[in-house]
Amino acid sequence: MNEASKRGKASKDKGRRGESLLVHFLREHGFDTKRGMVWLNQSDVIGMEGIHIEVKFCEALNVRKALDQAIEEAKKKKDGLPTVFWKKSRKEWVTVMRTEDWITLYKLARGNYDTSTENHGIHESE
Repeated sequence: MNEASKRGKASKDKGRRGESLLVHFLREHGFDTKRGMVWLNQSDVIGMEGIHIEVKFCEALNVRKALDQAIEEAKKKKDGLPTVFWKKSRKEWVTVMRTEDWITLYKLARGNYDTSTENHGIHESE
């Protein structure tokens, strides 16, 4: 196996570990989640209805690039609001999403959101 193949495998393994860590974390908080099956066109983690999950398990993150990836995949998969879950070694999980989507979730949590009039997860400015 050449060096590039080894790095690619190590990166995939690290990605799988990050997805498994997030699944475990979300399950501890009462969510019935599991790792998605990429070959079935699923998100990194599934089970949180209305949220498209992109997992990043790395020391440094290009937030805009990660969010743009989540936005593009959420559009293709039509599975919810694009959200990046990021974990750095020995640090807590961080969640990144568009402010408009955060406002949608906040309004839903407060019970003052009219789901019949909003365009969930898709914004004209994109």
